[in-house]
Amino acid sequence: MIDYATPISAPGSNRWRFLSHRWGGWLNAAAPVGDLLLRLWVAWAFWVSGLTKVQSWDSTLYLFENEYAVPLLPPELAAYAGTCAELVFPVLLALGLGARFAAFALWVFNGVAVLSYSDLGAAGLEQHKVWGLMLLVSLLHGPGTVSLDHLIRRRWLAEG
Repeated sequence: MIDYATPISAPGSNRWRFLSHRWGGWLNAAAPVGDLLLRLWVAWAFWVSGLTKVQSWDSTLYLFENEYAVPLLPPELAAYAGTCAELVFPVLLALGLGARFAAFALWVFNGVAVLSYSDLGAAGLEQHKVWGLMLLVSLLHGPGTVSLDHLIRRRWLAEG
């Protein structure tokens, strides 16, 4: 009679299990750096956009009055709010301070930007999709251990 419940071990399977475990350990150890790089990458994109708006405020106001159709806000208020969002939330995200809130705020901002600007084009839309996914990872996964959120939680909010 054949016993289907007992796994069959192939020769050398312990070696593969060892290598798989070892690689998994290295990848787990590298995950905090990956979390940080993801946060820095997407924060940089929004930060640079905010700096561009500040450097040419007249152009920014023109764009918000004539190109961007931000719902529910007057153009000047939308320009100030958008620029503020692009200068404050990326810093918080990069530092990992209130990172989930910052990721959520930028995720919403990213969505509003896509809806507000009809001439985004295929390449621009793809770029915003990538940023949206990166922000979603930070939102759902959290900032990781290389963050101020983690330091604060470990140092001052630890139980016991």
